[in-house]
Amino acid sequence: MPVGGGLIYRQAATEEFMARVADRVFNFSAGPAVLPLPVLEKARDELLSLPGVGASVLEISHRSKAFDGILENTLSNLKSLLGIGGDHEVVLLQGGASLQFSMVPMNFLASHSGEANYIVTGTWGKSGLKEAGRIGNSHVAWDGVDTGYNRSPSVEEVTLSKNPAYVHVTSNETIQGVQWQAIPTFQNVPLICDSSSDFLSRPVDIADYGMLYACAQKNAGIAGVTVAVIRRDLLSRSQEELPAMLNYQTFVEKGSRPNTPPVFAVYILGLVCEWILNDVGGLEQIAARNVAKVNKVYDVIDSSEGFFRGHACPASRSIMNVTFRLPSEELETAFVKNAAAEGLSDLKGHRSVGGIRASIYNAMPAEGVDALCQFMSDFKCSHG
Repeated sequence: MPVGGGLIYRQAATEEFMARVADRVFNFSAGPAVLPLPVLEKARDELLSLPGVGASVLEISHRSKAFDGILENTLSNLKSLLGIGGDHEVVLLQGGASLQFSMVPMNFLASHSGEANYIVTGTWGKSGLKEAGRIGNSHVAWDGVDTGYNRSPSVEEVTLSKNPAYVHVTSNETIQGVQWQAIPTFQNVPLICDSSSDFLSRPVDIADYGMLYACAQKNAGIAGVTVAVIRRDLLSRSQEELPAMLNYQTFVEKGSRPNTPPVFAVYILGLVCEWILNDVGGLEQIAARNVAKVNKVYDVIDSSEGFFRGHACPASRSIMNVTFRLPSEELETAFVKNAAAEGLSDLKGHRSVGGIRASIYNAMPAEGVDALCQFMSDFKCSHG
């Protein structure tokens, strides 16, 4: 049922909000995911013709002055949001985080005599480890498999190899709903982070990272573009023998345009950055909003007397992806079906783990979270 259906789960929404989203559901998908309404509205208004251009952003050349401006503005806003200085390069790539699982070891491990160290807190960290093993020597510094990937480790639990080429972490595991609250650093060892599902959701100290990368479609835009922030001194590890399109140096030297980039995806990424900067006020403000939203859901889980059972340990709970179980798979099926009928979509957990997953990214409105919490409480009352 569309959001404008007038059900109890919509009553907290303002009239202005309801008028703007009358035929939209609350989309809790893990990605591609919900986008900010102002971004969608501006893209709609400019889709036929970019101001002063006379052509759609879907039609313009990636070498045009119009796209020059889009790209420069996007990169400038990314640098401003993340506090990126002269020690790091920012490039835009394709292939998603999955391609980075291979590009990272190809560029930073193959030319190094040591081992790629992976701290595995869930499915995506495990996937990155597997790809690194195809390129060179890898080492598991910590693996949460024994507890079902329900937490991140303490620094004391992490055991690095004798000669680490880098340490790789996944800041937020989308499938398990596990997030680092504070990512550790390791002296003189480059820290490389897959930040795909919590990118631009909270402040980070970019100086801590040798590289931070993220696909956009979970929290910063649409599928097709991947952001990589790379410390300049690490680029010397990228060997000339690498295929050009798998070499980070190529993207730095060509200004993220060694071939035709995903123009529309870059455009949307730029609009999302503008929204965070100008409408929200920056990463500290977006983080406060995110925490306030997700705490409402965790409060419902914690007060449900075990009817809803969170997967992640409280100290490792994600502010982006809330994962939980119900007393039976039959109830989980009914929960997802009934929620969808009320305009709360894509709450089914990942196929590999089951259960329920509510992805509450930057753009999820507070009204959506309130509707979900009300639905959860009502579902417990009628099925508990």
